[in-house]
Amino acid sequence: MFFDVEWEHVFLQLRFGDQYSALSRPGLDPARFDLYMLAMRLSLVAGPLRLLDGDFPHRSVMQEIAEHNAKEALALLIS
Repeated sequence: MFFDVEWEHVFLQLRFGDQYSALSRPGLDPARFDLYMLAMRLSLVAGPLRLLDGDFPHRSVMQEIAEHNAKEALALLIS
């Protein structure tokens, strides 16, 4: 599957955090980047919550992931 370059760079930024600057590239559309960051954060809330609907064994870990990404998504909307 192919995605927009901004989608890929959102994943890279989430994955590599502070080291992302070595991978960043000029010319990315900031509005698309922000939209995809919000979409990825919301996905990282929805996925763990779906697992919590079942009998997932490590519930606290999934709860922490969902809560962290919910806070990050809200921060994106506020800023």
